[in-house]
Order: sequence, then C-alpha cells, then structure tokens
Amino acid sequence: MTTRWTAVRVLRDRTAGRCLAAVVVSGFGTSALWLASGVWVKDLTGSDGLAALCMLAMWAPTLAGPLLGTLADRHRRRPLLVALSLFMAVLLLTLCAVDGPGELWLLYAVLFVYGAVGTVHDAAESALVAGAVDRSLLGDFNGLRMTANEGMKLLAPLAGAGLYTAYGGPGVAVLDAASFLAAALVYLSLRVREERPAPAREGGRSATAEGVRHLWGDAGLRPLVLAGGVTMLCAGVSGALTYAVVEDLGHSPAYAGVLYAVQGAGSVTVGLLSGPALRRLGARRFAAYGISLLAVAVALRAVPYDPAAWACAAAVGVGLPAALIAVLTGVQQRTPGPLLGRVTATAGTLVHTPNVIGLAAGAVLVELLGHRAQLVALGVVLGVTAAVLLGQSPASADRTAARSASDASPA
Repeated sequence: MTTRWTAVRVLRDRTAGRCLAAVVVSGFGTSALWLASGVWVKDLTGSDGLAALCMLAMWAPTLAGPLLGTLADRHRRRPLLVALSLFMAVLLLTLCAVDGPGELWLLYAVLFVYGAVGTVHDAAESALVAGAVDRSLLGDFNGLRMTANEGMKLLAPLAGAGLYTAYGGPGVAVLDAASFLAAALVYLSLRVREERPAPAREGGRSATAEGVRHLWGDAGLRPLVLAGGVTMLCAGVSGALTYAVVEDLGHSPAYAGVLYAVQGAGSVTVGLLSGPALRRLGARRFAAYGISLLAVAVALRAVPYDPAAWACAAAVGVGLPAALIAVLTGVQQRTPGPLLGRVTATAGTLVHTPNVIGLAAGAVLVELLGHRAQLVALGVVLGVTAAVLLGQSPASADRTAARSASDASPA
C-alpha cells in the first residue's frame, strides 16, 4: 500500500483529526499541572517528600487499570468521554480553594481522582478511536498522538511554570480545567455511531478477568505487552541514572534538561514515521527494532562524551516510543470492541507499572553500584528482549492481521 505523510493521512480523516485535537488540548493542561502541582506543594510546605507525593497520587490509580477499564466497556465511549472531561473541568476548579498547607488534602484528593479518571479516559478514547477510525490509520494516529504528547511535554511545563509564577497554583488549575472543557467540546462534535453496550452478564471481577484472559491468551499480544513491560522497567532504571550520567560528562544537573529535549525531538520524529513503519513491519518487528535501538543507546550512555550522549538521547527518544506505539496499536487491532477498554487499561498497567518500579530501583542502585556497569547490563537485557520478541513467531502474521483488518474497513 502506498504510504502517505502521517499528518495528512490522519487530519484528512475527520474523526481521527478531532480525536487528536482532544488529545492535544487536554494533554497540554495535564502536562502543565503535572509540573505545577509539585512546585505548589514545595512552596506551601518546603518538603520534597510531600511534593513527590503529587506524582504518586496521580500514578497510583493506574494499578487498578484492569478494573477501571471495565467502566469504559459498559458505556458508549463518546458520551463517557464528554462526561469525564466536564467532570474534570469542574473538579479542577475546586483547587482554587487551596491556599495553605491545611488544604493540601484537597490537592492530593483531586490528583488521585485525576489519575483514576485519566485511566478510564485513556481506555475509552482508545476504544473510540479503534471503532471510529479506519484500521489502516491506527498506527498513524497513535504515532501522531505520541508526537503531540511529546510536544506538550516540551511546551506545557514552560507555560505552566510561567502561569504559576504569575497567578499561582489556582491559575494552572483553571488552565487545566479550560483544556478539559475544550476537549469535551471536541468530543461533542464527533459524528460516530456507537451501539449501546450489551448488559453485563458477569460481575465486576469476572468482567475484569475476561479482559485479562483475552490479553494473556492472545499469542500475538502477550509477548508484545511483556516486552513492553520489560522495556519500561529498564527505561525506569536508566532514567534514574540520568544525573549520574550528567555528572560523568562534567556538567551541572541542569544539563539533564538538554538531554531530555533531545530525547523529545527523537520521540516527535518516530511519531511521525510510525504509521508507514507499522504497515511495513507489523507491530512485533516495529517494537523489536525500536527496543534494539534502545538497547544500543542505553549501553552507550556509559560513554562520557557529549556527542555520544546527545546521539544516545535521540536514539532513546526513537526506540522507547516505538515499543509503546506498537503495543497500543496491536491491542487496538487484535481486541474485539466490547473488550477494548478493559484490555487497553490492563495493557497500560502491565507496561507502565514496571517503569515506576524501575525508577525506584534505579534510585537505590545508583547509590550502590557504578552507573556505567548498570547501563551496559540494561543494554544487554533490552537486546535479549528484542531478540526474544523477534523469535516468537513470523512477523508476517502481524502484517497480515493489520492488512486484513484494513481491507475489511477501507478508508
């Protein structure tokens, strides 16, 4: 099939373009609040530990991903996304009442709900996109979504920091509320047909387990998701070593920001190219090649040489998102619509939880072991992961599945 420029392919599809617009506007507010919440707590209390709890509060609900994803399968996705966005727009305004340490409980409570709603939101959005967007565009959409998210990570924290300096935490909360309101309006403008979900035949535990069984029983998804989890575990450990790498280069800690910016540029690039690459390689080979590149980049971070550090940062930015895009696209292509919310949320938990574990482990190991030996060891683990993923089964199966789905639902 002739490939076209990713942005053109997605934006020419009205539904895909509007879903992407909703991701961009809500993601901007989320990235701004992510940074500002920690700074806000630090200013109010002077405690680094309490500031770090903001991230934990937002992340913790993802551990219940399989259960929360069930909610996305029990309701029509478009109305659910509208309702969730409006709910968050109202809830965030309550943060305007936080003006001292005595109201921090409200901030933590809102952040916890934010994380839970975000898990349901992501599952519902993935299911909506898989049902409303042509299957041949899923790789392009997920890649462009990654590009948009990385772009927001580069721009939104700066905007959030400026807004926080001028108006404090409530100003950032109002910005995030406005972004959710804009996202709700975009979802309202979508013209999609959704069948009313069939009444649940099973209780909560059984319904959740059904999504887990599908994910674990699919011979194509299981190794892809497991490889994604191992990759994110190694990425977490590697990320915790960043400041040791910067010190080894002879720079101040602020130099880490330069490396993160270069990594972000790599992520933007792979997002733009992922659609054509997925159609050509299939999800499994695309993920394996990305993990292979990541393996080399992580190992070479042990070299204390600035050009090598820049090249490795860019390669990490390309390789890591490739695995994540492949997992999400594979889930969307290989999962029946009624199960897609649960399976997406379960895959998200299995892939992203190891990253937090890796960050914690890396924070301990960096004090006990030399960072160079750790980076080389991580590179070996990632290389083995890529080799195992390539050796699971012929990659042509992935391409056949993707093309047959596309043929069944032509653009």
